[in-house]
Amino acid sequence: MNVTSLSRVSPVSAFLIATLPVVAVAIIGGVVTAPNIPVWHASLVKPSFNPPNAVFGPVWSLLFGMMAYAFYRVLTGQPKVLQGAAVTAFGVQLALNCAWSFAFFGAHSPGLGLVVSIALWISVLATMVLFWRLDRISGALFVPYLAWVSFATLLNAAIWRLN
Repeated sequence: MNVTSLSRVSPVSAFLIATLPVVAVAIIGGVVTAPNIPVWHASLVKPSFNPPNAVFGPVWSLLFGMMAYAFYRVLTGQPKVLQGAAVTAFGVQLALNCAWSFAFFGAHSPGLGLVVSIALWISVLATMVLFWRLDRISGALFVPYLAWVSFATLLNAAIWRLN
């Protein structure tokens, strides 16, 4: 799909393009994560700043919603040269988001999770900058996501160090 065609999708198509991959990543991540919480994750030594498990679901739900809305705004905006790069960056960060669940929870590897989390942080920052250049609201919607991934990376590093 070229840059011009991305900006000419109908609002309904843009909604589906923006929402379905985000929902898929949220579901896949949940399927990989949930069975590992009560036994494996519970057995890990965690730092004092580790939030209660009940915090993660609502935070991620809000962040996924913001992410999808930001992407929708980019898809329905005016055609711009950076749109293709922004779409690619969005896809990369989404894939890394999903990969983290497999690395940390699926593979039971805080070390591998940390490597993926650092790559995710870089890709979220890149997506945020590219979105900002296209639509300031879309870029701003990525600020809480970047903050959360920063916190999650610190938490992941602490868990890796403690275990």
